[in-house]
Amino acid sequence: MIQYESVRKAMGVDIAISQKMAHAIYKWGKMYTNEAPWLNEEVKSLNLPASICSEMARLVTMEAEIDISGSTRANLISQSLKKFLANIQVYTEYACSAGGIVFKPYPLEGGIAVDVVKAGDFFPVAFDSAGNISAAIFPEFKRVGKKLYTRLEYQSYENGHYIIENRAFVSRRALVRTDEIINLGQEISLEDVTEWSDIEPSVELENADRTLFSYFKIPLANNTDTSSPLGVSVFARAVDQIRDADEQYGATLWEYKSKETAIQAADEFFRKNRKGEVILPKGKARLYRPMGPGIQNSNGSPFFNAYSPEIRDQSFFNGYNRIVQKVEFNSGLAYGTLSDPQTVDKTAEEIKTSKQRSYNTVKSIQNSLGDAIENLVGAIDAWITIGNLAPAGKVEVSENWDDSLIVDKKYETEQLRADVSMGAVGLVEYRMKRFGETEDRAREMLRKAAEFDPEQIPGDDL
Repeated sequence: MIQYESVRKAMGVDIAISQKMAHAIYKWGKMYTNEAPWLNEEVKSLNLPASICSEMARLVTMEAEIDISGSTRANLISQSLKKFLANIQVYTEYACSAGGIVFKPYPLEGGIAVDVVKAGDFFPVAFDSAGNISAAIFPEFKRVGKKLYTRLEYQSYENGHYIIENRAFVSRRALVRTDEIINLGQEISLEDVTEWSDIEPSVELENADRTLFSYFKIPLANNTDTSSPLGVSVFARAVDQIRDADEQYGATLWEYKSKETAIQAADEFFRKNRKGEVILPKGKARLYRPMGPGIQNSNGSPFFNAYSPEIRDQSFFNGYNRIVQKVEFNSGLAYGTLSDPQTVDKTAEEIKTSKQRSYNTVKSIQNSLGDAIENLVGAIDAWITIGNLAPAGKVEVSENWDDSLIVDKKYETEQLRADVSMGAVGLVEYRMKRFGETEDRAREMLRKAAEFDPEQIPGDDL
């Protein structure tokens, strides 16, 4: 991650993010990669941040169906997004970890590719009145030996005017402190780097109607910096409880380690080498603890004691489980997702009520992801127009998100069929709701079904 001050000086624009917000994004990222600042030899990580983000991404994207249709142009967009959509769960997990992620399409060999930029790796410069990012800086790096090459791409959209600027830098003594790049170095020509030689230093697009990137924001209120339109991590409200859980886990491990069964005995009970040093049984050293020579019991005999205290594991795990339940609550997950499910959700109605919180969080993230994908499609559409890669045509995006987390799909389907039977719902609307199809797609499939002749199906001659 580049320091914000370095980017500001290099590009001559202010970065629209506070130090408090920048620090929070950095901290969430460290927690997600299992490098929380409180971890040490005694406090071990439970990897809760990654588990929370992984589970939330799974719930958001499981069985998600995204279809882009309507024309030759739509087919090109669909093909361009094939690889991207195959990894949508991974990108959603990254967004959950730090509050958001940017999808940035760009022309590549007669088509369109999509670059994915994580929070902390792009720099918002301006926001519009709706809180959407309208200008941002995107860095790209290349290392050659001790040299660090950096390309900063600035994109800005305002009142139908779009500007793209690219500047390159090289640091011959790349000063890197932890994972922060302190000095971008000397500015160079884009042509000095082979991969960047075809990139224009400056491009201005007239009559633009959108940004050429899409920001997927985690739709939670930003209580880290209430003045920032940026999203926050799904576990932003659970940071303190995650730390408590890690510390409790470390205490539990110490409880087991410190109370391991052992034989405590005077040195007289052990074999010794020629130097008089105690020789412990091979492979069982942890079981024996020599107490020293001449140590005696109260009756004057050599000291011998079987150390086997009671382990307080149940009370430790009860405390741990309560903490993890607080993590679940503050992260928008149902009880039992990470904690012991045997302690909650006894009846079907209680399970449904418990899952409602998780369902609400998942639905809001699905809506935000759907908006981001539609904006991404719009950006790709704009690049196709700029590059004249396909004729103008209709582009229709349909999204079908699985709601089985809380909705009884069997009951819902039966109700929908009953509505069709009584004439309250038409077959087109039925297919649109049942299969997540667009209206045109639903009509086409009904037409094919009407023309279907089972006698034409080839089969084995009996």
